[in-house]
Amino acid sequence: MGEAKRRKETGAPPPNRKRDRKSLYIGISVIVLVFVAVGVFFLTASPAPTSDELPVAGPNADPFPAQLDRFGVSVGDEDAPVVVREFADYQCPACARFSDASQQLKQEYVETGKVRFVYFDLPLQQHDNAMPAAQAARCAGDQDGYWAMHDKLFDMQTEWSGSSSPVDTFSRYADDLGLDERRFSRCMTTDLHVEEIEQSRRVAMQLRVTSTPTVLVDNIRLTRPGWGQLSAVVERELAGSQQ
Repeated sequence: MGEAKRRKETGAPPPNRKRDRKSLYIGISVIVLVFVAVGVFFLTASPAPTSDELPVAGPNADPFPAQLDRFGVSVGDEDAPVVVREFADYQCPACARFSDASQQLKQEYVETGKVRFVYFDLPLQQHDNAMPAAQAARCAGDQDGYWAMHDKLFDMQTEWSGSSSPVDTFSRYADDLGLDERRFSRCMTTDLHVEEIEQSRRVAMQLRVTSTPTVLVDNIRLTRPGWGQLSAVVERELAGSQQ
């Protein structure tokens, strides 16, 4: 007996194929989400500080030349046992992603005296707004607002990155942060800190740092800049400093 004839004689309703397809799609979507969640967990989970997968200093690697730190902007105890240094560009998307890790580093390790953090400006030539952004952070620093502006520039990167008048946006940020806007604008228009930023860029060239973000824990360059690897290497170096 054909299916259509059987339904006619028994009065059974036709199968709801749309509902079956919807259930199938939902099931597939749930499976995909589970695999994505598992993948994200393994990509972002912090490795153990004793893991062999963590980067180490190269053979016969020299310590980082600490006298160059004066060309960056530093926060934390001068005698902290571990120093983390970042070479970055405010317009670099990967640097904006790493900024979450650097903020967490400051909260968990810098504020507790375990780590000193040094940020080096490395504005890349292909990023038109990277230099004025670096200026904005340093001009804010004249009013003790460097790190607040630093974090805001990365948090709001998509707003100003493609702007034809980024300085107007940075002036608004300065006002939001409670800075003297006239003083900030004067600092920006007179290029007060351009030479300092260029000195920072020359340090990067001297050390053959050409990509951003480049992050070093003491003299160990991270291979996957992010909180997982950063925190694990910091913990390993802290443990080593206590031995």
